[in-house]
Amino acid sequence: MFGIGMPELIVILVIALIVIGPSKLPDLARSLGKGLAEFRRATDDFKRNVEDTAREQEEKEQLAKHGTVKPEAGEEGKVAEEQKEKEKSTV
Repeated sequence: MFGIGMPELIVILVIALIVIGPSKLPDLARSLGKGLAEFRRATDDFKRNVEDTAREQEEKEQLAKHGTVKPEAGEEGKVAEEQKEKEKSTV
């Protein structure tokens, strides 16, 4: 994970046990675990949102490339003009 092996982890745990004490160590570990779980959930949610946005953008680009895009609000006239120009150029 962070390049920490078993010997380094044992040293960190022993130091934490000495500094914090055996009575508060379980509470600290529990709160650290909850914090890491919440951080993981937040990063997964962010990653999922970015992937969804990218996928939607790719779909819009693919549909626009094939000319089957539904025009968004306010773009009906613009799309109609572009289609007329395409028809004129192909004739």
